[in-house]
Amino acid sequence: MAMTSADPKKSAVVELAAADLQGPGVVFCPNPKMPLWSNHPRVFIDVATAGWGKCPYCGTEYRLKAGEKVHSSH
Repeated sequence: MAMTSADPKKSAVVELAAADLQGPGVVFCPNPKMPLWSNHPRVFIDVATAGWGKCPYCGTEYRLKAGEKVHSSH
């Protein structure tokens, strides 16, 4: 079976609870659930500002679950 490149229109979506965010409202990609073969350099993605963010390497989209609110410490 031949491997084909991933369809750029279809990317994984990871829904997050506010408690899943780290530090100032970020997540990192690749996340621990991703298979080793798909690893790329670790990047931190701001999810708190817009409620979602997208990995520039693999296209995985991280978004807050409906109704989740990020509370700032300011």
